[in-house]
Amino acid sequence: MIEHDDLHASLNRAVLISLFSWRRAEPDDPVDDEQRYGWWGDSFPGVANDRIGSRLWLLQRVRLTEQTRRDAEFYAREALQWLIDDGHCRAVEVLGERAGINRLNLRTTLVLNDGERLDINLQESWQVTYAL
Repeated sequence: MIEHDDLHASLNRAVLISLFSWRRAEPDDPVDDEQRYGWWGDSFPGVANDRIGSRLWLLQRVRLTEQTRRDAEFYAREALQWLIDDGHCRAVEVLGERAGINRLNLRTTLVLNDGERLDINLQESWQVTYAL
């Protein structure tokens, strides 16, 4: 049986890997060049459409707008959906919060199967900074 602290550490690590690994861009995603990036293993998934990482990297050079906030939340939820699908938790909550004129922070909470809420501290781990 996994101990409580070990479970939290494992879930925290899983969230960080899921958010900060670069998922391959979709065909209709705007990119700066022809590179779609992503992990090569996603080309041969064991489960159909199973992919690792997030598309947060697409927001590196975009203007910080309300749409950017919504896109960041969507990309984060998309990257973490596997935690629900695989039965590790029953819900994922993501909240994008603007911090000043050029920074967006993500707050992530997992609702575990027993109802416990696990806040994943991403402070200073991820941010969108508007770059000219």
